[in-house]
Amino acid sequence: MKVVTSAEMQALDRETIEDFGIPGLILMEKAGLGVYSFMMKHFPLETQKGVAVVAGPGNNGGDGFVVARLLHHHGQRVKVFILSPREKFKGDALTNLEIIERLGVDHTYLTGEDEIEGFHNTLKGYGVVVDAIFGTGLSRAVGGRFLRAIDAINRGDARVVAIDIASGISSDDGSILGTAVEADLTVTMALPKLGHVLPPGAFHTGILEVVDIGIPKVAINDHDIKGEILTQEGIKSKLKERPPWGHKGTFGHLLIVSGSRGKTGASALCAMGALGVGPGLITIASPTSSQETISKIAPVEAMTLWLDCDEESGEVTESAIYQLEEGLKGKKAAVVGPGLGLGTRSRKVQEWLMKNAEAPMVVDADALTTLSRDISLIKDAKGPRVLTPHPGEMARLLGCTTKEVQGARLDHALSLARELGAIIVLKGAYTVIASPTGRFSIDPTANPAMGQGGMGDTLSGMIGGLLAQGYDPFHAAQIGVYLHSQSAKMLTQSRGPVGFSASELARNLPCVWRQLIG
Repeated sequence: MKVVTSAEMQALDRETIEDFGIPGLILMEKAGLGVYSFMMKHFPLETQKGVAVVAGPGNNGGDGFVVARLLHHHGQRVKVFILSPREKFKGDALTNLEIIERLGVDHTYLTGEDEIEGFHNTLKGYGVVVDAIFGTGLSRAVGGRFLRAIDAINRGDARVVAIDIASGISSDDGSILGTAVEADLTVTMALPKLGHVLPPGAFHTGILEVVDIGIPKVAINDHDIKGEILTQEGIKSKLKERPPWGHKGTFGHLLIVSGSRGKTGASALCAMGALGVGPGLITIASPTSSQETISKIAPVEAMTLWLDCDEESGEVTESAIYQLEEGLKGKKAAVVGPGLGLGTRSRKVQEWLMKNAEAPMVVDADALTTLSRDISLIKDAKGPRVLTPHPGEMARLLGCTTKEVQGARLDHALSLARELGAIIVLKGAYTVIASPTGRFSIDPTANPAMGQGGMGDTLSGMIGGLLAQGYDPFHAAQIGVYLHSQSAKMLTQSRGPVGFSASELARNLPCVWRQLIG
């Protein structure tokens, strides 16, 4: 599903009205009907206790008036609190304001800061509060009576339904403009906005529902919208058919270069993740010093390649490069880094692999730390590269702080992807996948149960396993991230909110495939 900026959405609205001749009143009516329908779907009991619609100026307020009319029409108790003087309303919003006036829908104006005093007590009498204050057009910090009204909404116990986007959130980057409504449900129009899926706005969105208000599909398709949200339908469209005559040679051979002494679990988890997405063969290339342990904990299906190492430190030596030259022959993809170590000789092996391997390669963990010493290594790589940093690794690659990365996740991922000519998978809540072409995807999930060691190793193996099957690197990253988060979601629902491991996530992947393909 496409995800848009406020400017892109405004252009689509304008084209729909001006070029296709669909009146704005029709769009507003469909928007209000969609909000009403989803509110009744998610909060039917709370709605029976009464609904307060808090309306600001502009079309977001107009959408709120439509919702109020529909509630009134169905005999539900509703009152509209209007935060702007009547003369501020124009066009379609004014038309819908006049309609609720004629129908006798209960409404009142709160246009002074003193009138907002005690507003949170007023809202206590309602089961649902509809946020129709600002919508997607907000570009400056919230202040005055609007700030007080938002604070009053957040102080209450009612369910909060935001129209289009929680008021106070930037629809372009998810930043909080002074203060922001904390919504339980957001009903947005036509397409999700970036502010819904980029933190911190994502944490104010609640359940996200999308209403088809009649924007022509041809208009959406004609616009070069670069962003998308990962969805089941979108991922299914990218899957390759597994032919019935296929065999282990059909689905590719993955080489995993990982697992120094004391970090052998990374190799096992990487291989488990890879197995869960269906490559034909897997080989784990690790220092000889760690092979005995790896052979006990790695999947029995994985083959091994013993790399020369220093007996005392267990670190791979530069002679491993010649072994890897041979080991890469016939391999369709590789993963380098998980648990491989950061000694001088290990770094030289990683540098050689990242620059010289012609196979598509996932660069993760220790290899990312090695790369941060000289990111130009990737610019001249002989094959496609997919980098999978967590925020701390991303900060090292960019030479900035983790806080700076988290403050502009999408911008940083796109910038690094363009600079290196690589796919960037910036992990964490609402994982970002960025392409050098400017295309990007966002996984619309956050799952704190995944905040433990080994989850990233599993993901790198999954993406590597998809690369081995011939998937385009961007698609491999999208599919891998989606399956990874869905497996965690499924385990959270069946096992509980915390406590499952990365190995359990990997073992659960066949169930995720069954759910995905049907």
